[in-house]
Amino acid sequence: MTLVNEIISYAPSTGEEVGRYPDTSPEMIHQLVARAKVGAENWNTIGFNGRKGILRKWAAYIAANIDELANLVSKETGKPTSDAMLEVALAIDHLSWASKNAERYLKNSYRSPGLLMANMSTHVEHVPLGVVGVIGPWNYPVFTPIGSIGYALAAGNAVVFKPSEYTPGVGHWLGESFNHVAPGINVLFVATGGPETGKALAESAVNKIAFTGSTRTGKKVAASCAANLTPVLMECGGKDAAIIDIDADINRAAEAVLWGAMANAGQTCIGMERVYVHAQVADKFISEIGRLAATVVAGKSYGASTMPAQLAIIDAHIKDAASKGAIFIIGSADSVVPPYTNPTIMMNVPENSSAMTEETFGPTLAINRVNSMGEAIALTNASRYGLGASVWSKRNGKSIASQLQCGMVSVNSVMSFTASPTMPFGGIKDSGYGRIQGPEGLREFTYCRSVVRTRFNLPLNLTSLNRSAKSDNVVKKLIQLLNR
Repeated sequence: MTLVNEIISYAPSTGEEVGRYPDTSPEMIHQLVARAKVGAENWNTIGFNGRKGILRKWAAYIAANIDELANLVSKETGKPTSDAMLEVALAIDHLSWASKNAERYLKNSYRSPGLLMANMSTHVEHVPLGVVGVIGPWNYPVFTPIGSIGYALAAGNAVVFKPSEYTPGVGHWLGESFNHVAPGINVLFVATGGPETGKALAESAVNKIAFTGSTRTGKKVAASCAANLTPVLMECGGKDAAIIDIDADINRAAEAVLWGAMANAGQTCIGMERVYVHAQVADKFISEIGRLAATVVAGKSYGASTMPAQLAIIDAHIKDAASKGAIFIIGSADSVVPPYTNPTIMMNVPENSSAMTEETFGPTLAINRVNSMGEAIALTNASRYGLGASVWSKRNGKSIASQLQCGMVSVNSVMSFTASPTMPFGGIKDSGYGRIQGPEGLREFTYCRSVVRTRFNLPLNLTSLNRSAKSDNVVKKLIQLLNR
């Protein structure tokens, strides 16, 4: 019998129980945040080197136990173990980078005071926020949260992490592994539970929320945070497009775009969902991607849909496209066969269909011909989302990329920006705001404090109620001289 204070994790491909975890109450959330605030004070005092040592031990522990964690990820998400292994490996790389580079990007920055303040010493400090609440997703339950957890910890914060209710075991494992290498530090707490647990975390006394999930849920989280003016970092959905120019390497583009659409059963916010291919090379691209897709098998090439409710959305998008005249290259209007979705590639998909306007989050791809790159750019930018994109061109890649309204672009590759720890990750429009990863990701979990110190006194005192007309005239003449 299921207890009211318990959630159960199930394997999406088999339905078997993976584990049982607490359904953390709002009262417990407040207690964890209070403990994290105390831990954050001590964590901050050990400095960059102290934190680096602990975080590197954590990264080493995860690396040493990568098989165990990858198997758990595979069970809870349904993805192949090989994909889970790659996810964990990337997460370790990001954690290591954050621990090694936090001091470089967060140390005091000294500024020029300007001529009027020449007697002052001026610098900017990057101060940890305190406690960061991280609400993680189920599609990449290690890699994505580490982009917030690792960087927030490296910056000197404590973290209360609420993993998805579909992957509580992975979240629990991360918390236990950190506390194994750093017992008693009290800077990483894991709160497993459902939506009410996430809501309680958003309404708690945390100093910032880092959320990853759907745009719809993200708006609810932001609304909860607004009551306390709690800042929010939003990593939401996408409807990423691949643009194939006339001079693209078609074989490479077809292989990469297919992987970008099908990997992780299409459950990737930066996965490929739309393709705009130049009409002069469209037939060749469609033929090649169709040939490759014929070898893709649900349950072997990729796993089951992690969240059962998503299958209804995928099915609705496919059927809507079919009803509006889309032609199937691979798959059919009946591609959804729970718990899987068979690979589905369509062409001539109307731009007003949900398969082109809404995030599908399944192993589907819509391909449309365009007569110019200007048309491809305009159609790509017409989306309410602005997360990532992929551009394929031997000569025009950088030019096309610079015209896209999104946070990230891969040129002659797919999703490659995720693999580099130095590159910030995030979007615009309905895809969210703020950045994880890279120097920007470290600074996301701090606030700036400007410090101005008097080195010596000047005869000209501007901060006095008794300032003379002579002083005002000196300031006026000086400014006029400097701005001729």
